[in-house]
Amino acid sequence: MENGFYNATGGMVTQFNRLDVISNNLANTNTNGFKRDDVVIGDFMRLYEEYKHELPLKNHTREAAKFLNRTLNRVPIVVEEYSDISIGGFAKTENPLDLALNNKNAFFAIQTPNGVRYTRDGAFTIDNNGILVTKQGYPVLSKEGIDEEGFITIDASNNNLEVSKNGDIFIRNLSNENIGNPEPIGNIAIVNFINPKFLKKVGSNLYELPQDRINERQNINDNNAILSGFIEKSNINPVIEMTALISTNRLVDIYSKVMKTYQDDLATEAINKLAQNRA
Repeated sequence: MENGFYNATGGMVTQFNRLDVISNNLANTNTNGFKRDDVVIGDFMRLYEEYKHELPLKNHTREAAKFLNRTLNRVPIVVEEYSDISIGGFAKTENPLDLALNNKNAFFAIQTPNGVRYTRDGAFTIDNNGILVTKQGYPVLSKEGIDEEGFITIDASNNNLEVSKNGDIFIRNLSNENIGNPEPIGNIAIVNFINPKFLKKVGSNLYELPQDRINERQNINDNNAILSGFIEKSNINPVIEMTALISTNRLVDIYSKVMKTYQDDLATEAINKLAQNRA
């Protein structure tokens, strides 16, 4: 009888975890470049089939049978959480330092106090030291300086900035005869990853790549990677997320009622029958 109670409890906890993910998605509907998260719900049997060869106990033994409690195989659990990296919509701003990436597996490289991080949010600005930075004040790395903290310095008083589609930054001097020849002053590092699923969200709209996978990072030399004067919005669809929120809340309510039935009705009935048998 208690097995059903455990199953309902596991299902309820799983839906609570899903609620956390959906709520975070909705909270970031207006976050530039945010990628929605989702979960895969499975059960212990699925995990066992994937990892049974790594277990310390051999299969088909009495010890393994004790480890694998078949009455709890089908308790639902979150077996995987992932991010949908599809491109969000573009909003035109006409600010040359607002940059959108035209490739779903492309990221800007950012220097933070904790090391190099990556972002899709291209709403950049120039700080008091003339360094190109994110909204949080983290310097944007250049192509040549991605491994050496190579920042991009720009004269904030110059209003004639241009950013090419491959990340090169130019200025035009309107006071001389070379007005038609833009002067290069830097370039922005754009990277992609052999397998972007290993990127981990670390807050502030940033991603971290595990150090043991740093060789999977590649510089992009795509002549059509950047749209200057545009910002990529999140890829959240509020209607889909709200529908999922309502559905998940209903599942939580159903599991709650099942748990109450096991606890108040079936448990009481079992205790009464046990007492009668003993009498």
